[in-house]
Amino acid sequence: MTNSTGRLLAAILCAGAFLTAPAARAQQPAPEPSGEVKPQPPARAKAKAPRRDRPGFYKGRRIADVMSWQGVEWLFRETRVEEEQPEAMLDALEVAPGMTVADVGAGAGYHSIRLARRVGDEGVVLATDVQPQMLRMLRDNAKAAGVRNVRPLLASQRETKLPAGEVDLILMVDVYHECSDPETLLDGLLAALKPGGRLVLVEFRGEDPEVPIKPEHKMTLEQARLEVEPRGFDFKTSHEFLPWQHVIVFEKPRPTRPEPSKDDPPAKPEEPKPAP
Repeated sequence: MTNSTGRLLAAILCAGAFLTAPAARAQQPAPEPSGEVKPQPPARAKAKAPRRDRPGFYKGRRIADVMSWQGVEWLFRETRVEEEQPEAMLDALEVAPGMTVADVGAGAGYHSIRLARRVGDEGVVLATDVQPQMLRMLRDNAKAAGVRNVRPLLASQRETKLPAGEVDLILMVDVYHECSDPETLLDGLLAALKPGGRLVLVEFRGEDPEVPIKPEHKMTLEQARLEVEPRGFDFKTSHEFLPWQHVIVFEKPRPTRPEPSKDDPPAKPEEPKPAP
């Protein structure tokens, strides 16, 4: 078997791990985007009492296996642009020149290269992945695309490798549901963001049985909020214009000025300046 044939077979097998049987048998055309829909944000998710999950579960959700680098060709499948509309998604996030953006779980750079073009020479894309093979392919793809502002970083499930307090936007596309230690990861992501910085989870809709992805590779909005908000993030909105996915936006709170205490002495009035 040739190397290319082996990689193609691995990609097909990997796709089968994500797709449900109907989707594997026939591709379904993605509907046209209907524009941004911002649902009324429900009340802030409250942290529930600690519960004991079975191994491989978190807050009742089964944690999915990490997609192997051997299935990388599925990430670049021809139908992905239609199914996931990456440029429209980045438009909604208003990625701007000069930003520092982290593509967490970047794989071989499908979104990293798009981000790099948007942030420009004054910005930087911190592209992290837990598989060194993915990062090698990312370097090759970035070089071929002519972008020089992508910085590959080998991370782990417990260490983000992101600089503290320097990141404007963290993007995780079809990745968060694979993280084996969500709490440690979220704490690290919160530390990496600037005050007011955003964490964006793009996840297949768990509420919709028609989305042809296996359940462990989907998330509901309610579940995402249940997991993320107790780690210190504020929920902002969920963009729902993509055919199959949520674009869920959280924010690192900005520091608030403390209210004056009743015990504080009153501020002294300014003395009038003498006339010249």
